[in-house]
Amino acid sequence: MIEGAALSPYALTSPADVEAVTAILAEAGLFNESTRVAYLGLLDPARDADVADRRFRVFLHNVATGEAKDVVASVTHGTVLSKIDLDTSVTGELPVIEEEFEMVEEILAQDERWLKALADRNLDVTKVRVAPLSAGVFEYPEEKGRRILRGLAFVQEFPEDSAWARPVDGLVAYIDVVSKTVDQILDFGPVPVPAEHGNFTDPELTGPLRTTQKPIQITQPEGPSFALTDGNHVEWEKWSLDIGFDVREGVVLHNIAFDDGDRRRSILKRASIAEMVVPYGDPSPVRSWQNYFDTGEYLVGQYANSLELGCDCLGEITYLSPVVSDAFGRPREIRNGICMHEEDWSILAKHSDFWSGVNYTRRNRRLVISFFTTIGNYDYGFYWYLYLDGTIEFEAKATGVVFTSAHPGKGYPYASELAPGLGAPFHQHLFSARLDFAIDGLCNRVEEEDAVRVPMGEGNERGNAFTRRRTVLARESEAVRESDMAAGRAWVISNPESLNRLGEPVAYKLHGQGHPMLLADPESSIAKRATFATKDLWVTRHHEDERYPSGDFVNQNAGGAGLPSYIAADRDIDGQDIVVWHTFGLTHYPRPEDWPIMPVDTVGFKLRPEGFFDRSPVLDVPAAKREEGGHCHMEAQK
Repeated sequence: MIEGAALSPYALTSPADVEAVTAILAEAGLFNESTRVAYLGLLDPARDADVADRRFRVFLHNVATGEAKDVVASVTHGTVLSKIDLDTSVTGELPVIEEEFEMVEEILAQDERWLKALADRNLDVTKVRVAPLSAGVFEYPEEKGRRILRGLAFVQEFPEDSAWARPVDGLVAYIDVVSKTVDQILDFGPVPVPAEHGNFTDPELTGPLRTTQKPIQITQPEGPSFALTDGNHVEWEKWSLDIGFDVREGVVLHNIAFDDGDRRRSILKRASIAEMVVPYGDPSPVRSWQNYFDTGEYLVGQYANSLELGCDCLGEITYLSPVVSDAFGRPREIRNGICMHEEDWSILAKHSDFWSGVNYTRRNRRLVISFFTTIGNYDYGFYWYLYLDGTIEFEAKATGVVFTSAHPGKGYPYASELAPGLGAPFHQHLFSARLDFAIDGLCNRVEEEDAVRVPMGEGNERGNAFTRRRTVLARESEAVRESDMAAGRAWVISNPESLNRLGEPVAYKLHGQGHPMLLADPESSIAKRATFATKDLWVTRHHEDERYPSGDFVNQNAGGAGLPSYIAADRDIDGQDIVVWHTFGLTHYPRPEDWPIMPVDTVGFKLRPEGFFDRSPVLDVPAAKREEGGHCHMEAQK
């Protein structure tokens, strides 16, 4: 038995786990000096497993040959459980690895065509940075089965300079990172490089700092109200869950449950953001291919930031430091990669009753579990919130620096002008939440709920009536749904075998924000690759192998993988073990206020109990203490 095998199946990956997996692969002849780990992640325990088995899935890329393997190894048993040699012309390529980032710039610096293009623009190659960008899938049959990145150039005048301010437009390179060759240089002629700097950290360049802010101090003299045991198990205000971390998805929440009386009631087996795609809407030949799957192609978890107290997180903070594998199969700790804390969240419940004289106020608070990641120019925060009333919320925070271009001139319909001559193409940030429901068990169903206006007439003579309509989504083909904000559309996930005291199925309701889905043409390459993003909701029958909405291998995958293939069998989902996939996101028309650094924009969804409890679950929340002593509204304690 390998060291670390006694860990819980939901324990965070340890250095011993990573070392054990690498040793197992080496012993099986699967790991040598040309091998790189493109992904290494802990698999969830099988639904029917009698004994916990810590299984790790590993994607192996050979930098010398381009060969790709998909391997599952058991740390518990010290063996390789499965090995698949991938045909990347069919499956798509493995995720981009970090050493390929610098490689793109180095390869181009030796290419005569690239050097001539820069010389034609009077640019010094030593001051040109090249963004290594995933290639997508387009009308280049010679790229099939080859590992391609595309490069756009930016000028960096000095080491601390923000290169995003000076895009080199009209020029793009296509690079094979296995053969280390340049396939194409597309040069549409010199375009003026914007002259204005985009630096945002130096007051001498940005202007004097404000001097008006007084300190805000958040203290919990007795410490936080939650308890952390076994490294990643959390108990807080009747909530119970395990915090996981995956190099692809980032924070993953397991076994979310709520204590109701003497029962610990399950809500979700697993919750994660399983994909994020950023499609750009500028049809310029230099940029028409731009669409990045930040989760499937780049792995948001591996670029998680090490968070700093007072900067990223404020208050009484508990940090977790997840361990991932580097490209060489060595453990790497992301120090303080996960931030957990409580926040006061205004009013939970309040009433001043004229008849009884009772004044009642209770304050709300929430548990926050978050991480931040940097993918190229953008930074994203992933925030999970748990509330006292049983509500679960997710919020994505987008900030960083917008991707820039030269701006063609006033009236250009596909980009904003941020500064003189500097543009930013319109784009979207679309996320897919994978919600593995287990509401009081694994017998669950989904109903679509719409508000319904009742016509004036018999029984509604004054025309004031309105009602709601709920429709059971019984099969996977019926459960590919769009939002309808005019109808207040929401989705109710219930357990028909678990009834509340009123005889109704216990449930949670999914409230989306109803922003636009994928705006690209339905026949476009990106629509075929990111089909999940064309609809707000998908529901599938749970299957261990169905993990990602765009499939396992997103990089250069032509499309059809993931949710479209999962629902092809059109399985029964009424009263079954189901997974709900919810798409949500931002459509970003960049503003001058987004330059040179973008203030946070947010988007997300809520899951609220809907008859899950027999009455308000917050009646036992005590009154807050007043700062001057005593409790708020003492008359409420009569």
